[in-house]
Amino acid sequence: MSTPNNRRRDPGGLSAEAVLVWIAVVLVVVVVGSVYAAMHLGHRFAGTGTEVPADPFSVLFGLLGGDLTWPGAAGWWVLGVMGALLLALGVLIGLALRRMRRRRSRVDRAASYMGRGRDVEDLSRKSVTAKAERLGVSGAPGVPIGRTVAAGQQLYGSWEDMHIDIWGPRTGKTTSRAVPAILDAPGSVLVTSNKRDVVDATRDVRAAAGPVWAFDPQAIALEEPTWWWNPLSYVTDEVKAARLAEHFASGSRDPGAKTDAYFDPAGQDLLAGLLLAAALDHRPITDVYTWLTRPTDETAVDILREHDFALTADQVAGVVSAPEKQRGGIFGTAMQMASCLTNRQVARWVTPQGAADPRKQFSPEDFVRADGGTLYSLSKEGRGTAGPLVTALTVAVVEAAEELASRSAGGRLRTPLLGVLDEAANVCRWRALPDLYSHYGSRGIVLMTILQSWSQGVEVWGESGMRKLWSASNVKVYGGGVDEDAFLEHLSKVIGDYDRLSSSTSYGRGHRTVSQQLHRERILDVADLAAMPKGRAVVLSSGSRPTLIRTVPWMTGPHADAVTASIAAHDPKAERTIREAQSELAAVEAALSTEGAPS
Repeated sequence: MSTPNNRRRDPGGLSAEAVLVWIAVVLVVVVVGSVYAAMHLGHRFAGTGTEVPADPFSVLFGLLGGDLTWPGAAGWWVLGVMGALLLALGVLIGLALRRMRRRRSRVDRAASYMGRGRDVEDLSRKSVTAKAERLGVSGAPGVPIGRTVAAGQQLYGSWEDMHIDIWGPRTGKTTSRAVPAILDAPGSVLVTSNKRDVVDATRDVRAAAGPVWAFDPQAIALEEPTWWWNPLSYVTDEVKAARLAEHFASGSRDPGAKTDAYFDPAGQDLLAGLLLAAALDHRPITDVYTWLTRPTDETAVDILREHDFALTADQVAGVVSAPEKQRGGIFGTAMQMASCLTNRQVARWVTPQGAADPRKQFSPEDFVRADGGTLYSLSKEGRGTAGPLVTALTVAVVEAAEELASRSAGGRLRTPLLGVLDEAANVCRWRALPDLYSHYGSRGIVLMTILQSWSQGVEVWGESGMRKLWSASNVKVYGGGVDEDAFLEHLSKVIGDYDRLSSSTSYGRGHRTVSQQLHRERILDVADLAAMPKGRAVVLSSGSRPTLIRTVPWMTGPHADAVTASIAAHDPKAERTIREAQSELAAVEAALSTEGAPS
């Protein structure tokens, strides 16, 4: 349980006695001040020559006792003007307070008990700018997060921080987190998604920084395969062949599906051997599926032996010569893992079209060496998904960046690579991600993994893997829209408690007794977190107190016009998309106004 960091009274605020005292004080100040000003200014305007004392109370008592005379009409004019000014000032203050109240949500009261100022100094612009200068990174100081509710302070993640975001559906994660991060990136950017919105919104802005590549094998953004990538170019030995086979295995299974203890590992090993053979013989990756349909074909075995991969050849040969039922089960499992290769539309993106294919071939190594490029990898969930290829391409780029970093000064990239893994649990099931997460921050590879719920991550990485990913992230952002008691209870505990100072009054035998008690309560309970309003998010960062932020969607940022133009140029339903973005912003403002309005 965290240590309380603040106190407050009952929701009713000040006691009745205290309110009466303050009303009396204000009335005395207004009355005495008005009389004092009217006497001084009135006698001066009237030219009576009366000496008015400098002490306000002497003026008041002198007037009441008859020692001083009222300056006549001049005094009433002064009182009238002062009354009008006080009334106008009161109206302005009331309107300002009303406006401030209308912009507050029902959870904003928690901001005063959460991090602000020095509590979140590591996320401040000054701090991240200093880190960027130390790392030699120019341009954006860091990855934008949002503004604190308590002080309006803009927060950033540094170019050493790793991010994990959990936002429920339709809570604004794309407009408030993914798009702003992509727009402000100083170097190359890698993006995964299952929708075209992030591509349409950012591609023209990013094109000014470098080449744009859109990997769209399932026609989500209706991109034509004007370039291609060979997944087998990643396979240089049996280790990388096993990794590529793992991506096919993870991407082909339904979330949470049970695996067979024998056939799944055996099928994955067989697929790895065939991938290695195809890479060694410079064959297209579709030949791997052809071999899987011919369980007795030993072509792959011969290729592996010819290139001195004797043990891998024996492994594949052992499956080929296994009893028919056993062999059929292993080959059938491997075929299921590689089933996306049967889609001709997908195959056009990963195989050459003829002996002299004029299309440019994508190279992960060239991509990470040329700062400023942007790669969008899109895939749908479900049967026939190209998710395994999206994962393989993502891993190939990140590992190429890691290799370049190891040859660079300080063991990190000169300009950081930003990876925005939106819908990671659906389209980029990278099994090894939790183990590598913390390592990449020191390499200048900044990843932002965006999920719709904690359970999504558990389906891909397991409970321990998800906890490892969460713990390895320097910046954690929860944007609401999740209804999972265990996760929200954990988050509520981490945010912490506060001491509520309450008072009670009792009467007896002619005496009045006031007693005060401290009650420890959650800053944000499970219900608050489950019903987090749009436009608000909770940020947890290493070494900083949890803080409540206002999200900053791209519609309110410096790139709003450029993003709108990019959407208009590429989205076939641009008018509706732009209108929806504007409606989303208006809905957030309206929701906050409704919550802040008096009941």
